[in-house]
Amino acid sequence: MSIKLIRIAIVFGLISIILGAFGAHALKAVLSEQQLTSFETGVRYQMYQALFLLFVATTNFLTDKAKKITTIILSIGVLFFSGSIYLLATQELSGINFKFLGPITPIGGLLIMISWIYVAFCVGKQKNNN
Repeated sequence: MSIKLIRIAIVFGLISIILGAFGAHALKAVLSEQQLTSFETGVRYQMYQALFLLFVATTNFLTDKAKKITTIILSIGVLFFSGSIYLLATQELSGINFKFLGPITPIGGLLIMISWIYVAFCVGKQKNNN
């Protein structure tokens, strides 16, 4: 289970790095400052979640079931949050109106928060071994 989660975290991180470089170099000349800032927000939060998933994968404080639930919720959250931001920020370039995705962004953010809260709850249930 943990190696699968580590692989997902690596993919999230790698995509974040690729899109960050793409934004900093290729998109800088064609996006407005506001669009670029939005794009960078998606990149930053995706990387945060990649690092969080690495923690989830490697901690002994969570059961495999808790890790799986966290990964599912977090992955959907990242897809909705960062994915919608990427599409909304670049919609002028693609010529496709992605405004209908606007409500998806906060749902993704909520799912990300839920995954963190769920992990905090699971860790909190652990007996104190100090």
